[in-house]
Amino acid sequence: MEDAPQRSAGFHMADVRRKRPTARRAVAVGELYAGDVAYEAIVARRLPKGDALAMAEIAGLQGAKQASLLMPLCHPLPLEFVEVRCVPVPERQAIRVYCEVATEARTGVEMEALAGANAALLTIYDLTKPVDPALSIGGVRLLFKEGGKKGLWLHPDGMSDEEVQRYGPREIMRIDGWRAAVLTLSDRASSGEYEDRSGPILVDALTKLGADVCGLEVLPDDPTSIAARIRLLADSGVGLVITTGGTGIGPRDSTPEALASVATRHVPGLAELFRSESRHHTPMAWLSRADAALVDEMLVITLPGSSRAVAQGMAILAPLLAHARAMISGGSHA
Repeated sequence: MEDAPQRSAGFHMADVRRKRPTARRAVAVGELYAGDVAYEAIVARRLPKGDALAMAEIAGLQGAKQASLLMPLCHPLPLEFVEVRCVPVPERQAIRVYCEVATEARTGVEMEALAGANAALLTIYDLTKPVDPALSIGGVRLLFKEGGKKGLWLHPDGMSDEEVQRYGPREIMRIDGWRAAVLTLSDRASSGEYEDRSGPILVDALTKLGADVCGLEVLPDDPTSIAARIRLLADSGVGLVITTGGTGIGPRDSTPEALASVATRHVPGLAELFRSESRHHTPMAWLSRADAALVDEMLVITLPGSSRAVAQGMAILAPLLAHARAMISGGSHA
């Protein structure tokens, strides 16, 4: 009789090797509900075992740091910040526990925040049960998480004004009303040999940021025509142009040269940032000649032609666009 084939359980950690590290933050919350006697003993810090609120803060720190040991598929992360806060809520005879966690990593810290909140709540339970075992824990949830490709996520149940004020979840600053144009630069796309997929990605990303996208054009890899079109857009009052294509080292890749011929000031840091951050996705990023410059008061950013590189490039550069706009118009550098 043949042995039964080995079956895989099908579990695996998420592969984050090709994700770039970004600033990540998450806040979790939950409550322990106590009766009159237990609640008063907790708040007065006179439980037989000791101060439950102080111990809960310590336990929450440990819980957040031990998340990968408690949950097998969690990535072990070097946490840069953990804060646990216990807030008495007299109207519900409850202790509301918050756990905030932050780091820079390839994956988020929501599980660490939830582990910290749960550890703190269980510790309050443990220290309080000698007084009254009729305790309950509930409402444990993620308030929000931020960072990574998806940016800010808020729980549908929302946050109180005090929570928003204290934790300040941050969305990418918008560029409402900034006139923008997108240029796809490709011989084959302009001739109809293949469909332009990168340009629409840029239009969608800019529109979501609030930009007034006035057009998407597809042009061949001709530096004279590209330069003339960029110059015309600057003269027409467009404030931002993002191009896709022509930034490689192929014989027809001429977008950087076209931009250089009409640029009034170069902005090298944006291109350096794009290459440096894109290296986490692929080592081929170092071959990109992506560039950025001002043409009078119009910012031009040239990105590669692949749809994936364009999406990644917008994720990298979008947080800087609002500040760039303010600086171009003479605003503060702070």
